[in-house]
Amino acid sequence: MTELLYHADSYLREFDAAVRLVDGERLALDRTAFYPTGGGQPHDLGWLLRDGRRSAAVTQVARDGATVWHLAPGHGFRAGERLRGEIDWERRYRLMRTHTALHVLCGVIWRDHGVPVTGGNMEPLRARMDFELASMRSDFVLAVEKAVNAEIAAGRRIEVRVLPRAEADAIPDLVRTKVNLLPPGIDMVRVVAIVGLDMQADGGTHVANTRQVGIVKVVDYKSKGRANKRLVIEVLDAPGAAAP
Repeated sequence: MTELLYHADSYLREFDAAVRLVDGERLALDRTAFYPTGGGQPHDLGWLLRDGRRSAAVTQVARDGATVWHLAPGHGFRAGERLRGEIDWERRYRLMRTHTALHVLCGVIWRDHGVPVTGGNMEPLRARMDFELASMRSDFVLAVEKAVNAEIAAGRRIEVRVLPRAEADAIPDLVRTKVNLLPPGIDMVRVVAIVGLDMQADGGTHVANTRQVGIVKVVDYKSKGRANKRLVIEVLDAPGAAAP
């Protein structure tokens, strides 16, 4: 099992670890701060260091059950060896801002319209989210954009908790996707809350306060089916959004 350091601290940029397994260009570590692709959030990039020097670039991160694999071509590490991991922080922080922006968007749509999410994806500072809506017009889009930016400007704290499955299941609307993506075998559920607005089961990385998101701009919207409408957003810089 790989200890998932990013679950406890999204702001962790460097960490020490031991190599557990080596499979060609892939390594599995005993602990990692590298986020693997999942939940619509892309994997982190970064470097593996030996003796304080960058030895190999991490180009892909994927989770296989309880193990996180790091693809690092030409790494040269052996099982049992210790190393230091370094996250590409600029990319990670942009993804954190983007992921939190999507949660604000989801929270506003749920609060004001009560419809679930049917899909979503993101890249640094750009994302899309689909909703179970029969129609979508320009006045609706402008109202959503205004409401999202008001919530961001409110400076709401983002809190992360891990709850027993039974306690999480008792929280209404904890899963906002139309299809419940929580596997039945999970005993503990990680919950991300935007205090006063939103609470969802989520495994991704987030900023600590909505002000750090910046400004959200809806740059496109379209119909993806009879009851499936898409919003495309970009996350723009603003005072308070600069990487710490």
